[in-house]
Amino acid sequence: MNLVLRTGLSDSDYALIAEAAKQQSEIESLVLFGSRAKGNFRKGSDVDIAVKGLSVTYDSVIRLSDQLNEVLPLPYFFDVLNYNTLSDPELKAHIDRVGMEIYIINK
Repeated sequence: MNLVLRTGLSDSDYALIAEAAKQQSEIESLVLFGSRAKGNFRKGSDVDIAVKGLSVTYDSVIRLSDQLNEVLPLPYFFDVLNYNTLSDPELKAHIDRVGMEIYIINK
């Protein structure tokens, strides 16, 4: 299935998300999960993103969330989580099962 149709995010949306992630060298990858990754999102659904990276901190997640929700011209609400600090094993399993990597750092 076409990625744009499946997730409701356009190529330009993905480009803006990647640009925001590139501003923080500690971010190694971003994983889209939830309804947009499963393809059952609705108009107005939020965008769930898990941030991965050995050096990712709470501040890293807040900075990315601010960029996506406040600075960039993206018409969605982004729920941004630090994958490494998730304490809910079911949520981690869900991300591992249905998550789609939408950004990977170029090393």
